[in-house]
Amino acid sequence: MARRIAALWVWAAGTWLLLTWTVTFEQLVTGGVVALVVAVGLCAFDEVAAPWRLLDPRVLFAAVRLVLSALARIVTANVELTYRIWAPSRPLRSGMLIVPTAMRTDGGVGGIGLITSLIVDNQITDLDRDRQELQYHAVAVPEGDRGERAKSVNGPVERLLAPIVRGGRT
Repeated sequence: MARRIAALWVWAAGTWLLLTWTVTFEQLVTGGVVALVVAVGLCAFDEVAAPWRLLDPRVLFAAVRLVLSALARIVTANVELTYRIWAPSRPLRSGMLIVPTAMRTDGGVGGIGLITSLIVDNQITDLDRDRQELQYHAVAVPEGDRGERAKSVNGPVERLLAPIVRGGRT
């Protein structure tokens, strides 16, 4: 229980620092207290990924690869969307898309949903846990069957996220 609270406290304190973007004594004390209250309040719900897992070089390398890949896909998708807006004669094949996911943990599914929704091509709208399927609203629905679509929508992110979400729970 203490490890879970410590892990939640580190995540909450880091979030506080990112949101306030201020490092004064008062901000650190207030953030520490708020983070502790949040950590104690959330510790009973479920397991949490320990932030010190990032000290493992394999996990850190996988996380850096995931961030760089997601950033590249975000930039590419935004440039393509900008081009689509400025050249409206391009055919628009928007629609709903249901793809399978290989992620089985709540953290993995949540990570896939959040990261793939940052890429403006596809926005997650629903999850069917029983069938292990994700539903997206797609700006341009990719060609192919469900498996091929999954390889282009959530497959690249799942492949990079898998080493990070395996094990390492508190």
